[in-house]
Amino acid sequence: MSTPWLRQIGQDCVVFSLHVQPNARCTEFAGLHGEAIKLRLAAPPVDGKANQALCSFIAEFCDVPRRAVSLLSGESARAKRVQVEGVDEETLRRLRRLG
Repeated sequence: MSTPWLRQIGQDCVVFSLHVQPNARCTEFAGLHGEAIKLRLAAPPVDGKANQALCSFIAEFCDVPRRAVSLLSGESARAKRVQVEGVDEETLRRLRRLG
């Protein structure tokens, strides 16, 4: 299964593309949006709160410390690229099943 939104870099690092919908009722993955995975985010897009909530949610989903998640692009856009370090095989399988 091809996942254009997910790239593995090295042994335990991934980069993925997101389409973020802020101010959602709850924070959850919501399928594909073009070549990105859609993420509904409960946080408002004010003062960086959405980006903080995004990185915290991704860290929890991937079972890594918050410091292992970094926003590569899209700080003030809905289209974002996120890098996660320390991803194990089980987490990689869960990520691939999202799309």
